[in-house]
Amino acid sequence: MAVFIVLLTLLQAVSSALYGPRLLTGEVGGSVTIKCFYSPMKANRHDRKYWCKISGARRVCNTIISTNNFISKDYKDRASITDFPKNCTFAVQVTQLEQNDAGAYRCGIGSNNKALFVSMNLTVLEGPNVPKSPEFVLGELRGSVTIQCQPENVKGGEKKFWCKLGKTGCSVIADSDGYVARNYEGRISITPEESSGTFKILINRLKKEDSGLYKCGMAMLGDSGSARTIDLQVTEESKVPRRLSILNGAEGSFVSAKCHYDPQRNYEMKYWCSWKEAGCSLVADTNGFVQDAFEGRIQIISDNQKNGTFTVVMSHLEEKDAGWYWCGAKDGDREQTSSMKLYVQKAPVPSASVSPASPTSVSPASPTSALHSIPSHVNVINQTYPVSRVTEAILEKTTPEDRFVTFSNAVYDSSSTSELQLLPVVMPVLIVLLLLVAIIILVFIKVKLQKKKEMNRSSVRHLEATVTLSDMKYSEEQMEENMDPPKQCEPELGHDKEHSSRLLKDPGGPDEISKFF
Repeated sequence: MAVFIVLLTLLQAVSSALYGPRLLTGEVGGSVTIKCFYSPMKANRHDRKYWCKISGARRVCNTIISTNNFISKDYKDRASITDFPKNCTFAVQVTQLEQNDAGAYRCGIGSNNKALFVSMNLTVLEGPNVPKSPEFVLGELRGSVTIQCQPENVKGGEKKFWCKLGKTGCSVIADSDGYVARNYEGRISITPEESSGTFKILINRLKKEDSGLYKCGMAMLGDSGSARTIDLQVTEESKVPRRLSILNGAEGSFVSAKCHYDPQRNYEMKYWCSWKEAGCSLVADTNGFVQDAFEGRIQIISDNQKNGTFTVVMSHLEEKDAGWYWCGAKDGDREQTSSMKLYVQKAPVPSASVSPASPTSVSPASPTSALHSIPSHVNVINQTYPVSRVTEAILEKTTPEDRFVTFSNAVYDSSSTSELQLLPVVMPVLIVLLLLVAIIILVFIKVKLQKKKEMNRSSVRHLEATVTLSDMKYSEEQMEENMDPPKQCEPELGHDKEHSSRLLKDPGGPDEISKFF
């Protein structure tokens, strides 16, 4: 346990393009194999791969072996490296282990030992009862993984568990009694025990925080002999697109789900199962199995091997159908799964005041014909699909005596309540339209006023220009008159000279002026 805690504190930043085991355990005189995974880039496929050991205070990583035909003399004839470009992996094997082989190592890619690498720690112990190295499992972000758990000491009938190692112990994620941690709800399953004692852990919708060291086994968590250690790592890059994981449907209607799988793998069977309490109960598969509770109302259609998709259609929905579902593809021990949650809304209650219509104008349709007609008008996109409402009488299980009455009630109920149902939707739309009309009218009035104001300004400018021209013309006429020779005003003969002199003097005030006139 102490070794695992040391490892958890020793985890270093790992390049997003290279992954490998972080903890290795070997026995003196035995062997160990290290598999490293790299991203499918052309440079990675053809570049140098190496395995080196960190030594000295300067933390220098000295090459042990590389694909450039180099091998350290201390490891000659007992170390090998093999590259598998098609699988984007390379493997290093070391035999005849010695205690001084223990230490910190790196597997990496590049022309030097400082570029792209992942760190790991090798422990070499004296036998017997040397624990096995943790099993390395690599999962793709948003994808799924299948983990084979075969406890070393099988005790039939004991509780199966899956827990995550931490500094304070191993926290239970799920067990066969139905417990599931909250952040794993709907995405983890523990399969029933097989005859060999092996059981499988299936996890989908993988997250980056799912990376870590785990234990799986039977009986009590403290029984180390019945538990195995798993090193799960989740890639930071992913080819799996983001998909919604919610389905919505109403009672009596249907939903359609599109499931995805790797088209490069030849999966033998596709299936649809109902998830509950860390288990997934098979509902239907492509081999023809259908659970009794879903007989006549579920189909797996449109299996497209080229695109890696198949479609599941569930009709005649009932309220009890709500919950988590998985779609999966299986090939032997390997499975690829994804999960989604179904919500079922209650159907509206028929109005009691409406009289049924005449049944003579209605021809009943069978549920099977309704089911086959569904895919012809449904566009299935990813994993969340629009829910189409189908006439309740076609999808509802009724006796021959009440089929017509049920159908007429459903039709009249929808017509009698349609206005009330549309009222909350129509009123806001009408208010918005009225506001838009009012805004348009105000804008129109404002534009008209601006145009009128511009016309008035133009008239004023024109009038001012006319007045200015008139003033200029009047000024010119005055100037012409002023240029004529002035006439001399001579006093009349016999006029009193004294009177003339008085006119030239200051009259002195208003009284004198008035006397003068």
